[in-house]
Amino acid sequence: MSAQAPATQSAQSSAMRDDRRPPSWLAPARDTVAVTGRNLLGIRRTPQLVVFTLIQPVIFVLLFTYVFGGAISGLPGGLTYVDYLIPGVFVQTAVFGSIITAVGMATDLNNGILERFRSLPMTPSAVLVGRSLSDLTRNVFVVILMGLVGFLVGFRYSNGLVRFLAGMLLVLAFGYAMSWIFALVGMAVKDPETAQAASFPILAPLVFASSVFVPVATMPSWLQPWAENQPVSLTASAARQLMLGIPAGNDLLWACVWIVAIVAVCAPLAAWRYRRAV
Repeated sequence: MSAQAPATQSAQSSAMRDDRRPPSWLAPARDTVAVTGRNLLGIRRTPQLVVFTLIQPVIFVLLFTYVFGGAISGLPGGLTYVDYLIPGVFVQTAVFGSIITAVGMATDLNNGILERFRSLPMTPSAVLVGRSLSDLTRNVFVVILMGLVGFLVGFRYSNGLVRFLAGMLLVLAFGYAMSWIFALVGMAVKDPETAQAASFPILAPLVFASSVFVPVATMPSWLQPWAENQPVSLTASAARQLMLGIPAGNDLLWACVWIVAIVAVCAPLAAWRYRRAV
């Protein structure tokens, strides 16, 4: 009897612990929140990364507004250059911010953190989703800062506050989609420095050969088809349509299609690469 009592008590305590566990269908959400919190804590503990992440887009705004702004004219809808520029810089900032996903995934893989995650009883997809959500959260604060800087240099939205906020949501959604591309890059190269270097050849033709900084019509004829139809240009054009009321045809629709397509293709590929990498 005395030997059976501890065993009975142990079984009862285990049953009580099981009762306190969240339902199995909540496990992926719980794991995702835990990984997201872990990544955000890492950002908070590296303030120099946050500072330089914020400084770079501010420099872009000031540089292009005051150095190149006077040389660019004939903008659609009679816009001033700063009004044309700021929605594009929102997109550029979100895209550049997605490099952090590549560096973060490569760092975790290089340090063996992903192997530790794999050994835990957790949902594998939570690692990838948690990384993308933490970088999305960081992007929210960066884009808000960019909005404040834009207002200080003279940017004014003219299509209503609701549409302006819709434009900001579109930019953040596009940055979130791009983070899945760079999650693949980070796991492919497995080294933080290489991940940052490998990201630039992807970003350069997307950001600089686009309508972010100048109208597509000013580019060479052979470059215009690419610049008009690639996702960064479409998102920048759609953001201007929402924030400033500039007609942009079906650019908003195509920007949304690109966002959905990138996530639909890259998220499963990233999950497959994660399983192979770990």
